[in-house]
Amino acid sequence: MASTNFRPLHDRVVVRRLESEEKTKGGIIIPDTAKEKPAEGEVIAVGPGARKDSGELIALDVKVGDRVLFGKWSGTEVKIDGADLLIMKEADIMGVIG
Repeated sequence: MASTNFRPLHDRVVVRRLESEEKTKGGIIIPDTAKEKPAEGEVIAVGPGARKDSGELIALDVKVGDRVLFGKWSGTEVKIDGADLLIMKEADIMGVIG
């Protein structure tokens, strides 16, 4: 899903969680109830940026397609176009992978 019918405002970012591994190194299958939600995802939409008090627009550092790490409790879970997504502020993103 590269695009969505949702346009975030200001410094908000829409992220799709990336699936975690379902087996441990030893081949043990982990039930869904015991899995931690991954803190890694793909950016699928970004807002135009935040504004300084002077009105100047501050562009975001992340862009659509970036793989990012975010805090375990970051963002608000929403369903858009049938997909489970997260909406968060760019400040909740810890960094870009690769």
